[in-house]
Amino acid sequence: MRGLRAVAMAALMLPGTAAATEVGDELAQRLYDGTLAEIGDLALQRCEELHTDACFALGLLDFVTAYERLAQAMYRHGATAPNSPVMAMLFGIGPDMPTAPANPDPEPLTYDGLVGILDAFTATLDLAAGHFQMAEVGADFVIPIDPLRVRIDLDGNGTAEADETLGMLMAAVGNFADIPAPDAPPPGSKTKGVEPAAPDTTIGFDNADAVWFAGYSTVVGAPVELLLSHDFSEFYDAYLHRVFPKAGLPMQDYSQGGTLIMDADSDAFIADIIAALHTADFPVTDAARLAGVLERLGSITALSRKNWELILAETDDDRELVPSPSQTSPVPDMAVTEETVAAWMATLDRLDQILAGQLLLPHWRFKQGFDLKAYFETATETDLVMLFAGQGALPFIKAGPIADAQSFAEANRVFGNNWPGFALWFN
Repeated sequence: MRGLRAVAMAALMLPGTAAATEVGDELAQRLYDGTLAEIGDLALQRCEELHTDACFALGLLDFVTAYERLAQAMYRHGATAPNSPVMAMLFGIGPDMPTAPANPDPEPLTYDGLVGILDAFTATLDLAAGHFQMAEVGADFVIPIDPLRVRIDLDGNGTAEADETLGMLMAAVGNFADIPAPDAPPPGSKTKGVEPAAPDTTIGFDNADAVWFAGYSTVVGAPVELLLSHDFSEFYDAYLHRVFPKAGLPMQDYSQGGTLIMDADSDAFIADIIAALHTADFPVTDAARLAGVLERLGSITALSRKNWELILAETDDDRELVPSPSQTSPVPDMAVTEETVAAWMATLDRLDQILAGQLLLPHWRFKQGFDLKAYFETATETDLVMLFAGQGALPFIKAGPIADAQSFAEANRVFGNNWPGFALWFN
């Protein structure tokens, strides 16, 4: 895929690059109807012909497919997400029964089955990232899409229903942004006697956003790849019946036992938490995959730099997902300024130094620092409890500069308490 992407990018920069296609014209409505897969073959053909809008559409198809198949697998095996409306929706759990599987007849799940589900998820995200990167250069495109109207078939019944939208998923956590239409009044204003119109959440997705999606796909896949480089079967046996309560896991029939401290339900839950901590010692079974996570993390910072290179080169102001200092921010309370961009670039510099082992992570127990690069390249196990306690961290402790508040002083000064929001937004 990397070789194909390099050839495609070189060709896309040649004179006479292909213009927009019918794929780009249909993309938004196909996403709203949940029928994007129907033009998948056409999108692939047009992408191979080096049409950037088609490569973007193909990346979105891969991206949606990854999440859709994961959600369907969770539904198929009766996953639950107690006390989390967003996760409950993702896993197909009705709001009236948040602690019980929405699927009345879940299929059995095995450890190998779960590994296969997660492996397919990251593999499809990798395809998405590759196609998104093929859309980064060449013919410019802007495709207006309202993300909240995108439909996903969460329960696998073959149809993305009207209530299976990203908007429904996000409703539980509030509006992400207020993106006014060009002719709408400024945010917060209203006309006397007239109810304010619903905010227009349409975004003009462009070449820079393709790179943003490539980075986001990598961000999501990295922790899953980290898990898959280990054997977590003991943790699966000890605790994951809490996530898949009717899928035939070893402790399924013992989620309620006798009373020891409080009540049968609470005591069994506490016992499972203890078991989870006790089994959070994961042997590394794929050292190459673990080392690959380090490479993925490095590609995230590289993609972020490329994203900003494209953003700063833009001359329009068309409902930007991530704006330059000269464009309009979709998040009124989080303006992007030249100072913001400089602070983000400085943050990427520090992250690159951490990934290269030049800047060490602090550990509460040691005066020396934790070498993250050495961990990814040489670890034979990941024991979360012992890493925290200190003994498990010893092989990776060394002398050298340690990342502290001063290392991220510029980011702390500019982003302040909003740094998690900026980090999620900029990825």
